[in-house]
Amino acid sequence: MTGYYDYVLGLIPLALLGLTGALSLVGFDLTQAVPVAAAVAAGIVGHALFVNGPVSSPAGRTIKPDAPTNAHSNPATPVDAD
Repeated sequence: MTGYYDYVLGLIPLALLGLTGALSLVGFDLTQAVPVAAAVAAGIVGHALFVNGPVSSPAGRTIKPDAPTNAHSNPATPVDAD
């Protein structure tokens, strides 16, 4: 089943190659078409990261902290790293 991020991964090369080619055919120089297409691809990546960002757990579910190995230990007691 394809999800949002699958479409994003498909749109990135499509924007880079397809938009560069389309702008070149319309009459833009290659040195103008590539930055425009790269800006569109960067916008797609930015949307995927910041607007519709990935989450580590599904909404509504909370992550429970691990129970300490010794139930009678004080959580403020320092632990030696050695």
